[in-house]
Amino acid sequence: MAKRRLDEIEALTRAALERHGAGHWQAGEVARAVTMAEARGNRICGLYYLESYCQQLTTGRVNGTVDPVVDRPRPGTVRVDAGFGFAQPAFMKALPEAIDAARENGTATLAVCHAHTCTSLGYFTEAIARAGMIGMGFTNATPIVAAPGGAARVIGTNPFAFSVPDGSGEVAMQFDFSTSAVALGKITMAKAAGEKIPTGWAVDADGEPTTDPEAALGGALVSAGGHKGWGIGLMVEVLAAGMTGGLNSADVAPLKAPNGGPHDLGQFYILIDPETSGDFINRFSRLKEVIDADPMARIPGSDLTMSDPVEVPDALWSLVSALG
Repeated sequence: MAKRRLDEIEALTRAALERHGAGHWQAGEVARAVTMAEARGNRICGLYYLESYCQQLTTGRVNGTVDPVVDRPRPGTVRVDAGFGFAQPAFMKALPEAIDAARENGTATLAVCHAHTCTSLGYFTEAIARAGMIGMGFTNATPIVAAPGGAARVIGTNPFAFSVPDGSGEVAMQFDFSTSAVALGKITMAKAAGEKIPTGWAVDADGEPTTDPEAALGGALVSAGGHKGWGIGLMVEVLAAGMTGGLNSADVAPLKAPNGGPHDLGQFYILIDPETSGDFINRFSRLKEVIDADPMARIPGSDLTMSDPVEVPDALWSLVSALG
Protein backbone atom coordinates (compact mmCIF):
# COMPACT_ATOMS: atom_id res chain seq x y z
CA MET A 1 0.00 0.00 0.00
CA ALA A 2 1.47 3.31 -1.11
CA LYS A 3 0.68 6.90 -0.18
CA ARG A 4 -0.85 9.13 -2.86
CA ARG A 5 -1.24 12.90 -2.89
CA LEU A 6 -4.73 14.35 -3.03
CA ASP A 7 -3.96 16.40 -6.14
CA GLU A 8 -2.76 13.20 -7.81
CA ILE A 9 -5.97 11.39 -6.84
CA GLU A 10 -8.16 14.24 -8.07
CA ALA A 11 -6.35 14.59 -11.39
CA LEU A 12 -6.43 10.88 -12.16
CA THR A 13 -10.08 10.55 -11.12
CA ARG A 14 -11.05 13.44 -13.35
CA ALA A 15 -9.07 11.96 -16.26
CA ALA A 16 -10.78 8.60 -15.81
CA LEU A 17 -14.24 10.14 -15.79
CA GLU A 18 -13.54 12.26 -18.86
CA ARG A 19 -12.02 9.29 -20.67
CA HIS A 20 -15.27 7.38 -20.14
CA GLY A 21 -17.55 10.16 -21.33
CA ALA A 22 -18.02 12.77 -18.63
CA GLY A 23 -17.81 16.47 -19.44
CA HIS A 24 -14.90 18.48 -18.11
CA TRP A 25 -16.64 20.47 -15.38
CA GLN A 26 -18.96 17.61 -14.44
CA ALA A 27 -15.96 15.29 -14.03
CA GLY A 28 -14.23 17.94 -11.96
CA GLU A 29 -17.08 18.12 -9.44
CA VAL A 30 -17.24 14.35 -9.05
CA ALA A 31 -13.45 14.08 -8.77
CA ARG A 32 -13.45 16.71 -6.03
CA ALA A 33 -16.00 14.70 -4.02
CA VAL A 34 -14.07 11.46 -4.52
CA THR A 35 -10.87 13.14 -3.37
CA MET A 36 -12.51 14.63 -0.29
CA ALA A 37 -13.87 11.21 0.67
CA GLU A 38 -10.35 9.79 0.49
CA ALA A 39 -8.98 12.72 2.49
CA ARG A 40 -11.56 12.10 5.22
CA GLY A 41 -10.87 8.36 5.32
CA ASN A 42 -14.29 7.56 3.85
CA ARG A 43 -12.99 4.99 1.41
CA ILE A 44 -16.38 3.49 0.59
CA CYS A 45 -17.35 6.81 -1.07
CA GLY A 46 -13.94 7.49 -2.61
CA LEU A 47 -11.90 5.66 -5.24
CA TYR A 48 -13.85 2.51 -4.41
CA TYR A 49 -16.71 3.96 -6.50
CA LEU A 50 -14.69 5.11 -9.51
CA GLU A 51 -14.88 1.89 -11.52
CA SER A 52 -18.67 1.93 -11.19
CA TYR A 53 -18.86 5.55 -12.31
CA CYS A 54 -16.77 4.78 -15.40
CA GLN A 55 -18.71 1.64 -16.29
CA GLN A 56 -22.03 3.43 -15.99
CA LEU A 57 -20.82 6.36 -18.07
CA THR A 58 -19.97 3.86 -20.80
CA THR A 59 -23.30 2.02 -20.64
CA GLY A 60 -25.38 5.17 -20.26
CA ARG A 61 -26.71 4.56 -16.74
CA VAL A 62 -25.42 8.02 -15.92
CA ASN A 63 -25.29 11.05 -18.22
CA GLY A 64 -21.89 12.64 -17.69
CA THR A 65 -22.45 15.70 -19.90
CA VAL A 66 -25.87 16.96 -18.80
CA ASP A 67 -26.13 20.61 -17.76
CA PRO A 68 -28.41 20.63 -14.68
CA VAL A 69 -31.37 23.02 -14.75
CA VAL A 70 -32.04 25.14 -11.64
CA ASP A 71 -35.37 26.79 -10.86
CA ARG A 72 -37.02 28.44 -7.84
CA PRO A 73 -40.78 27.85 -7.93
CA ARG A 74 -41.32 29.48 -4.52
CA PRO A 75 -39.24 31.98 -2.53
CA GLY A 76 -37.80 29.34 -0.22
CA THR A 77 -37.87 26.40 -2.62
CA VAL A 78 -35.00 25.60 -4.99
CA ARG A 79 -34.95 22.65 -7.36
CA VAL A 80 -32.35 21.33 -9.74
CA ASP A 81 -33.02 18.71 -12.39
CA ALA A 82 -29.88 16.59 -12.63
CA GLY A 83 -31.15 15.03 -15.86
CA PHE A 84 -30.03 11.53 -14.83
CA GLY A 85 -26.52 12.86 -14.41
CA PHE A 86 -24.18 13.07 -11.44
CA ALA A 87 -25.48 14.55 -8.20
CA GLN A 88 -22.32 16.56 -7.45
CA PRO A 89 -22.46 19.03 -10.35
CA ALA A 90 -26.23 19.40 -9.93
CA PHE A 91 -25.88 20.29 -6.26
CA MET A 92 -23.01 22.70 -6.79
CA LYS A 93 -24.83 24.51 -9.58
CA ALA A 94 -27.91 24.97 -7.38
CA LEU A 95 -26.15 25.77 -4.09
CA PRO A 96 -25.72 29.56 -4.63
CA GLU A 97 -29.44 29.94 -5.34
CA ALA A 98 -30.31 27.86 -2.26
CA ILE A 99 -28.01 29.95 -0.06
CA ASP A 100 -29.64 33.13 -1.35
CA ALA A 101 -33.09 31.67 -0.66
CA ALA A 102 -32.10 30.76 2.92
CA ARG A 103 -30.72 34.24 3.58
CA GLU A 104 -33.87 35.87 2.24
CA ASN A 105 -36.36 33.60 3.99
CA GLY A 106 -34.56 32.26 7.03
CA THR A 107 -34.99 28.71 5.77
CA ALA A 108 -34.95 27.12 2.34
CA THR A 109 -35.06 23.69 0.76
CA LEU A 110 -33.02 22.33 -2.10
CA ALA A 111 -34.31 19.34 -4.05
CA VAL A 112 -31.83 17.58 -6.32
CA CYS A 113 -34.03 15.64 -8.73
CA HIS A 114 -33.36 12.67 -11.03
CA ALA A 115 -29.74 12.19 -10.01
CA HIS A 116 -27.11 9.49 -9.74
CA THR A 117 -26.17 8.33 -6.26
CA CYS A 118 -24.45 11.11 -4.32
CA THR A 119 -22.33 8.71 -2.19
CA SER A 120 -21.11 10.86 0.77
CA LEU A 121 -24.09 12.97 1.85
CA GLY A 122 -22.01 14.86 4.42
CA TYR A 123 -19.90 16.26 1.59
CA PHE A 124 -22.91 18.36 0.59
CA THR A 125 -24.11 19.43 4.02
CA GLU A 126 -20.53 20.44 4.80
CA ALA A 127 -20.61 22.76 1.79
CA ILE A 128 -23.83 24.28 3.15
CA ALA A 129 -22.23 24.85 6.56
CA ARG A 130 -19.12 26.42 5.06
CA ALA A 131 -21.46 28.91 3.39
CA GLY A 132 -22.76 29.86 6.84
CA MET A 133 -25.97 27.83 6.95
CA ILE A 134 -27.10 24.88 9.02
CA GLY A 135 -27.51 22.02 6.57
CA MET A 136 -29.54 18.82 6.72
CA GLY A 137 -29.49 16.27 3.94
CA PHE A 138 -31.47 13.16 3.06
CA THR A 139 -31.20 10.55 0.31
CA ASN A 140 -32.33 7.00 -0.36
CA ALA A 141 -30.86 4.06 -2.22
CA THR A 142 -31.36 0.47 -3.41
CA PRO A 143 -33.67 -1.49 -1.07
CA ILE A 144 -31.55 -3.40 1.42
CA VAL A 145 -33.07 -2.74 4.88
CA ALA A 146 -35.83 -4.87 6.37
CA ALA A 147 -38.44 -3.69 8.85
CA PRO A 148 -37.82 -4.74 12.47
CA GLY A 149 -38.59 -8.45 12.69
CA GLY A 150 -38.97 -8.73 8.94
CA ALA A 151 -36.87 -10.19 6.13
CA ALA A 152 -38.03 -8.33 3.01
CA ARG A 153 -35.96 -5.42 1.71
CA VAL A 154 -38.08 -2.29 1.95
CA ILE A 155 -35.87 0.82 2.07
CA GLY A 156 -32.25 1.71 1.39
CA THR A 157 -29.53 2.53 3.88
CA ASN A 158 -31.09 6.01 3.65
CA PRO A 159 -28.43 8.28 5.14
CA PHE A 160 -29.05 11.49 7.02
CA ALA A 161 -26.40 14.22 7.34
CA PHE A 162 -26.29 17.33 9.51
CA SER A 163 -23.70 20.12 9.49
CA VAL A 164 -23.44 23.25 11.63
CA PRO A 165 -21.36 26.35 10.77
CA ASP A 166 -19.01 27.91 13.32
CA GLY A 167 -19.60 31.49 12.12
CA SER A 168 -16.20 31.84 10.46
CA GLY A 169 -16.43 29.59 7.42
CA GLU A 170 -15.62 26.33 9.16
CA VAL A 171 -17.71 23.43 10.47
CA ALA A 172 -18.56 23.30 14.18
CA MET A 173 -20.46 20.02 14.12
CA GLN A 174 -21.20 17.34 11.55
CA PHE A 175 -22.46 13.82 11.31
CA ASP A 176 -23.31 11.66 8.33
CA PHE A 177 -24.63 8.17 8.87
CA SER A 178 -26.80 5.55 7.28
CA THR A 179 -30.01 4.78 9.14
CA SER A 180 -29.18 1.11 8.72
CA ALA A 181 -26.94 -0.49 11.34
CA VAL A 182 -24.08 -0.31 8.84
CA ALA A 183 -23.39 0.87 5.30
CA LEU A 184 -23.81 -1.82 2.64
CA GLY A 185 -20.24 -1.23 1.45
CA LYS A 186 -18.90 -2.58 4.74
CA ILE A 187 -20.69 -5.88 4.10
CA THR A 188 -19.28 -6.18 0.58
CA MET A 189 -15.81 -5.27 1.79
CA ALA A 190 -16.04 -7.92 4.54
CA LYS A 191 -17.05 -10.51 1.96
CA ALA A 192 -14.14 -9.57 -0.30
CA ALA A 193 -11.75 -9.85 2.64
CA GLY A 194 -13.18 -13.19 3.77
CA GLU A 195 -14.17 -11.73 7.14
CA LYS A 196 -17.21 -12.23 9.37
CA ILE A 197 -19.51 -9.34 10.23
CA PRO A 198 -20.73 -8.48 13.74
CA THR A 199 -24.06 -9.74 14.97
CA GLY A 200 -26.69 -7.02 14.64
CA TRP A 201 -25.71 -5.78 11.21
CA ALA A 202 -27.91 -7.99 9.06
CA VAL A 203 -30.33 -10.89 8.74
CA ASP A 204 -30.33 -13.77 6.25
CA ALA A 205 -33.08 -14.53 3.74
CA ASP A 206 -35.19 -16.07 6.52
CA GLY A 207 -34.90 -13.01 8.73
CA GLU A 208 -32.44 -14.64 11.13
CA PRO A 209 -29.41 -12.69 12.44
CA THR A 210 -26.18 -13.62 10.63
CA THR A 211 -22.44 -13.01 10.81
CA ASP A 212 -21.87 -14.32 7.27
CA PRO A 213 -21.51 -11.41 4.80
CA GLU A 214 -22.65 -13.59 1.89
CA ALA A 215 -25.81 -14.57 3.78
CA ALA A 216 -26.31 -10.92 4.67
CA LEU A 217 -26.08 -9.90 1.03
CA GLY A 218 -28.70 -12.52 0.27
CA GLY A 219 -30.87 -11.24 3.10
CA ALA A 220 -31.18 -7.69 4.40
CA LEU A 221 -29.59 -5.12 6.65
CA VAL A 222 -31.33 -4.01 9.83
CA SER A 223 -31.99 -0.49 11.05
CA ALA A 224 -29.69 1.17 13.58
CA GLY A 225 -31.43 1.21 16.95
CA GLY A 226 -34.24 -1.09 15.86
CA HIS A 227 -37.61 0.60 15.46
CA LYS A 228 -36.09 4.06 16.16
CA GLY A 229 -33.69 3.81 13.21
CA TRP A 230 -36.48 2.31 11.13
CA GLY A 231 -38.60 5.40 11.75
CA ILE A 232 -35.76 7.75 10.80
CA GLY A 233 -35.09 5.69 7.67
CA LEU A 234 -38.72 6.07 6.66
CA MET A 235 -38.52 9.82 7.28
CA VAL A 236 -35.51 9.98 4.95
CA GLU A 237 -37.39 7.93 2.36
CA VAL A 238 -40.40 10.25 2.43
CA LEU A 239 -38.25 13.37 1.97
CA ALA A 240 -35.71 11.98 -0.50
CA ALA A 241 -38.25 10.44 -2.85
CA GLY A 242 -41.41 12.37 -2.12
CA MET A 243 -39.93 15.87 -2.21
CA THR A 244 -37.79 15.34 -5.32
CA GLY A 245 -39.85 13.01 -7.51
CA GLY A 246 -37.04 10.47 -7.39
CA LEU A 247 -37.68 6.76 -7.15
CA ASN A 248 -38.64 5.03 -3.95
CA SER A 249 -35.94 2.70 -2.68
CA ALA A 250 -38.13 -0.29 -3.62
CA ASP A 251 -37.84 0.71 -7.29
CA VAL A 252 -34.10 1.49 -7.46
CA ALA A 253 -31.88 -1.02 -9.26
CA PRO A 254 -28.54 -2.00 -7.67
CA LEU A 255 -26.42 1.15 -7.63
CA LYS A 256 -23.16 -0.38 -8.83
CA ALA A 257 -24.59 -2.61 -11.57
CA PRO A 258 -23.01 -1.55 -14.89
CA ASN A 259 -26.22 -1.90 -16.89
CA GLY A 260 -29.78 -0.83 -16.33
CA GLY A 261 -31.80 2.32 -16.09
CA PRO A 262 -30.62 5.55 -14.46
CA HIS A 263 -30.55 5.62 -10.67
CA ASP A 264 -33.16 8.42 -10.71
CA LEU A 265 -32.54 9.21 -7.05
CA GLY A 266 -33.38 12.36 -5.14
CA GLN A 267 -31.40 14.25 -2.54
CA PHE A 268 -33.27 16.69 -0.33
CA TYR A 269 -31.62 19.42 1.73
CA ILE A 270 -32.87 21.88 4.33
CA LEU A 271 -30.88 25.08 4.81
CA ILE A 272 -31.37 27.23 7.92
CA ASP A 273 -29.83 30.64 8.49
CA PRO A 274 -28.61 30.55 12.11
CA GLU A 275 -28.73 34.35 12.30
CA THR A 276 -32.54 34.24 12.44
CA SER A 277 -32.19 32.93 16.01
CA GLY A 278 -30.29 35.94 17.24
CA ASP A 279 -28.49 33.78 19.78
CA PHE A 280 -27.36 30.70 17.92
CA ILE A 281 -23.61 31.08 18.40
CA ASN A 282 -24.00 31.70 22.14
CA ARG A 283 -26.25 28.69 22.61
CA PHE A 284 -23.95 26.44 20.59
CA SER A 285 -20.92 27.75 22.50
CA ARG A 286 -22.60 26.85 25.78
CA LEU A 287 -23.34 23.35 24.48
CA LYS A 288 -19.73 22.97 23.40
CA GLU A 289 -18.53 24.15 26.82
CA VAL A 290 -20.56 21.42 28.56
CA ILE A 291 -19.39 18.71 26.17
CA ASP A 292 -15.75 19.77 26.32
CA ALA A 293 -15.86 19.51 30.13
CA ASP A 294 -16.28 15.73 29.81
CA PRO A 295 -13.02 14.15 28.59
CA MET A 296 -14.96 11.21 27.15
CA ALA A 297 -17.36 13.34 25.08
CA ARG A 298 -16.90 15.20 21.81
CA ILE A 299 -18.97 17.05 19.27
CA PRO A 300 -19.27 14.96 16.10
CA GLY A 301 -17.26 16.43 13.25
CA SER A 302 -15.67 19.15 15.36
CA ASP A 303 -12.26 17.73 14.54
CA LEU A 304 -12.68 17.26 10.79
CA THR A 305 -9.25 16.80 9.26
CA MET A 306 -7.87 16.07 5.83
CA SER A 307 -5.03 13.64 5.29
CA ASP A 308 -2.62 14.38 2.46
CA PRO A 309 -1.16 12.09 1.26
CA VAL A 310 -3.46 9.11 1.91
CA GLU A 311 -2.83 5.41 1.72
CA VAL A 312 -4.36 3.67 -1.29
CA PRO A 313 -4.22 -0.13 -1.77
CA ASP A 314 -1.93 -1.08 -4.63
CA ALA A 315 -4.60 -3.08 -6.46
CA LEU A 316 -7.05 -0.17 -6.27
CA TRP A 317 -4.45 2.31 -7.53
CA SER A 318 -3.61 0.01 -10.44
CA LEU A 319 -7.30 -0.11 -11.34
CA VAL A 320 -7.65 3.69 -11.09
CA SER A 321 -4.51 4.17 -13.20
CA ALA A 322 -5.90 1.86 -15.88
CA LEU A 323 -9.24 3.72 -15.89
CA GLY A 324 -7.46 7.05 -16.26
